Amino acid sequence: MSLPDPPPLRVVIIDDHQMVLDGLKAMLQPYAGQVQVVGEGSEPADALRVVEQTKPDLVLLDIRLRGSSGLDLCGQILAADPQRKVVFLTVYDDEQYLYQALRVGASGFLLKRIRGAELVDYLHRIAGGEVMIDPALAGRVAMSAARLHSGEFWPGAHLGLTQRESEVLALLVAGLSNRAIAAKLVVSEETVKTHSRGIYRKLGVADRAGAVAAALREGVFH
Repeated sequence: MSLPDPPPLRVVIIDDHQMVLDGLKAMLQPYAGQVQVVGEGSEPADALRVVEQTKPDLVLLDIRLRGSSGLDLCGQILAADPQRKVVFLTVYDDEQYLYQALRVGASGFLLKRIRGAELVDYLHRIAGGEVMIDPALAGRVAMSAARLHSGEFWPGAHLGLTQRESEVLALLVAGLSNRAIAAKLVVSEETVKTHSRGIYRKLGVADRAGAVAAALREGVFH
């Protein structure tokens, strides 16, 4: 006597673009026996309510939501139920977003160009306890780890800058405003100002212009 098939994974999708929500549901429809979309949301408050009501196995979530951060929402979802699996599905193929997602407890970081069959396979593996990283990012992360192991650190490490300060300084050099830097790094403007003050102190300068000049003079970014 054969064993019955396991029930489909119950999934909630959170994204602030209705087109993406509809597209994901359509992509998963052929796999309804394996994955069932039980809820969706576009606003953080709605998302938390839907997750609480439906109690899904997994939550698919974008990194950036309208006026909010998916990273913060991930933390709130896991604070309510640490056993729930949160998987980021995003267009941002940036290692820093990946690191931030893993730090807040995500079980997966996948890119939106993924195909339906791949997504279903990854979701089942994540539900089984694996942490899945999109192959396009996994190779770059491995190379970064190898460089760190060999003693190659981030730009500005020799000046005492933390990795995040280095990232902020690079964006200052690129001419981005505090608001733009905050949006790119998914942090608050106040956090950007705090990092900037740390940069000024370590470089021995008084302001943004001095920091940019020091970075160029020291050859921080080649």
